[in-house]
Amino acid sequence: MQMLENLEKFTRLKRDVAQINVDPLQRGGILTPEAKAALVEWGDGYSICDFCAGMLDHIKNPPVEEFVHSILPEFLDIDEVRVTHGAREGKFAAMHCLCQKGDFVVMDGNAHYTSVLAAERAGLNVEYVPPSKEPDYAISSEGYALAIERAYEKKGNVTLALLTYPDGNYGNLADARAIADVCHDYGVPLLLNGAYSVGRMPVKARELGADIIVGSGHKSMAACGPVGVLGASEEYARIIFRPSATKKNKEVELLGCTVRGAPLITLMVSFPTVVERVGRWPEELENARWFSSEMEKMDLVQVGDRPHNHDLMFFLTERLYDISQTAKGGRYFLYREMKDRGVCGIKPGLTRQFKLSTYGLGRPELEVVLNALSEIIESHEKDEKGDKNEKGANGS
Repeated sequence: MQMLENLEKFTRLKRDVAQINVDPLQRGGILTPEAKAALVEWGDGYSICDFCAGMLDHIKNPPVEEFVHSILPEFLDIDEVRVTHGAREGKFAAMHCLCQKGDFVVMDGNAHYTSVLAAERAGLNVEYVPPSKEPDYAISSEGYALAIERAYEKKGNVTLALLTYPDGNYGNLADARAIADVCHDYGVPLLLNGAYSVGRMPVKARELGADIIVGSGHKSMAACGPVGVLGASEEYARIIFRPSATKKNKEVELLGCTVRGAPLITLMVSFPTVVERVGRWPEELENARWFSSEMEKMDLVQVGDRPHNHDLMFFLTERLYDISQTAKGGRYFLYREMKDRGVCGIKPGLTRQFKLSTYGLGRPELEVVLNALSEIIESHEKDEKGDKNEKGANGS
């Protein structure tokens, strides 16, 4: 009981975030001003259910039905869409109903951990498509063919393939169309994990050959989490979105209703902005490539696709690691000194390598990030050089 008498700290929760946040998890999920206002308006628990007749996706006020059954299918270029609690829930739903326990799912070696957990939870075996060696870490269509063949050699039944598009480590965009064609040659449907692409860049499931697609509202669609989207072609939608045998107006894989409050509302309210910014993807890509080239002028080396095709980038930063060996605060010096300069999003303690995202940041803001890194490097290397000169003078 003593613990329950000291709860005041939970009423004063504040977020300590810098003006510029380069965290790939958050860049695409920053709310629009309209969504922030809606967050307050619709923050109460089941707020979206005021006029529900029993099916979440058929609520007309607010216009969930139009959004889910007309707008999102057109946006994703796929037959049927539902809203989920996130991309991971969408992946599990597809695996759980399309595969039998003991089946194989083939996925890229750069796959997000949630893809692996979804397969494990569904009782599936995983056959990986290994990426190429550093510094590319590329995934090929030939690799999918070989992985499917390896699964068959293990007497496995391959019932699903998954491609991370792009992967969350290096931001690599594999040739989804070529991979889909290979999978279809073997009669295997392809699930596209678009957690870092849907809502940031143009993604059309039919053009890419994807039979199933998942997206993340809180990662890439300017929504508060948790919320995501799950789309399927007609052939697989009939299975994934099948109704309950006993509760006729509920879909089994979604456990009836999914997102029933503010996350879905913010997804809807931000959507006009999301559509508009997807149309500006060439500008985003140009900024990302420019930023990468400026980083490399400081000997901070980008790995993965070159030229890069996404805003998420991974850098090898040996120069910063060398500084961390003598800097005050050790390997946490970079996080603290970047924060002092108004930049956050690089994970505390990382100096030898890190990933970041440039999404939604203009050149002036990106220059702030670059200048911060440059100042940090120059100040520490100058101090280190001065110390060495002083030691040399004292020893002569």
